[in-house]
Amino acid sequence: MNDFIYLDNAATTRVKEEVLEAMLPYFCESYGNPAAIYSPAGKAAKAVGLARQQVADVIGVKREEIYFTAGGSESDNWAIRGVYEMLSGKGNHIITTKVEHHAVINTCKYLEGLGAKVTYLSVDEYGMISLEELKAAISPQTILISVMAANNEVGTIMPLEQIGEIAREHKVLFHTDAVQAYGHIPLDAEKMHIDLLSASGHKLGGPKGIGFLYVKKGLKLPPLIYGGGQERGRRGGTLNVPGIVGMGCAAELALKAMNEQMKQVMYLRDCFAEKLLEEIPEAVLNGHPYNRLPGNVNVTIPGVEGESVLILLDQRGVCASSGSACSMAQEGPSHVLLAMGLTQEEARGAIRFSLSEENTEEELDKAVHVLKEIVVHLREIMLQKYT
Repeated sequence: MNDFIYLDNAATTRVKEEVLEAMLPYFCESYGNPAAIYSPAGKAAKAVGLARQQVADVIGVKREEIYFTAGGSESDNWAIRGVYEMLSGKGNHIITTKVEHHAVINTCKYLEGLGAKVTYLSVDEYGMISLEELKAAISPQTILISVMAANNEVGTIMPLEQIGEIAREHKVLFHTDAVQAYGHIPLDAEKMHIDLLSASGHKLGGPKGIGFLYVKKGLKLPPLIYGGGQERGRRGGTLNVPGIVGMGCAAELALKAMNEQMKQVMYLRDCFAEKLLEEIPEAVLNGHPYNRLPGNVNVTIPGVEGESVLILLDQRGVCASSGSACSMAQEGPSHVLLAMGLTQEEARGAIRFSLSEENTEEELDKAVHVLKEIVVHLREIMLQKYT
């Protein structure tokens, strides 16, 4: 039993017991390299094949369209840089959004240095793009649209099916960073006309250091790593068999429990958000009011600094964040919240809570109580400072 209340599941999740159990044999027992030809290695290769199918089933694709990577950031880099290299003779224009994960934004900025033209779509106050702006941005030079499935900070779910239809109509490839959405909400790559999709194992009860890139059959994406021909010649290097097995198991568990867990986590989320907004004066929910990830509650609390709140929450045994775990070390307020129209002061007062099915109503009530006491304390200090 934890001695803390964990409300930062968007950053990472606890490895599920079933996942750990599935992984363990591939460390010390069936530890053969799956590329070898002797029988112990065959067991590892078979486990990798099963995991590839388990991962593919969540998004309704074929197992041979799944390529394992070290995580979501690597998959994003491979998708965007790979398409740019693959289609450099056709065009150099990429369309993305101002609220993407830094793995997408910084890859696009890198490509701008190589001559790419990148359009960063605006979002409204809920973090949602305009489909009309997307259509207007497409030109004969456009080779890729990269829009995340759901925002990692505010939880807003993007209209993937409509984006996919627009991309297909204009014969432009469509990539989505689905790291936050995969295994948490239904995703159908074929129905949504998705050509490339990135995901990560540690966001759904799997291990860290493993992810995948879905590449639609027929796309000749250049290799990410040149080596011994692993992953059908597109990503060299010995496969992380325990990690792959763990992600496969986590994916299968997520698919089986998805509908029930969505209902459960949404109920917890709504109860938590309602109590939080009631108990803390002037607190405002960021992101779309209902079209959001099941476990995401991102709030701005005027009159306090988010960093100070997080430190005091930690001292009281509550784990939360102020946004993306990958950008916590960077100075300045959230680029996502600024793009949504919040002021720098408002963005600095934002806190992200991300729930899972493992949280309880009792935990959440305690978290609200602790947060309320902290906010009262910090506001009193600020009042004394300026009086």
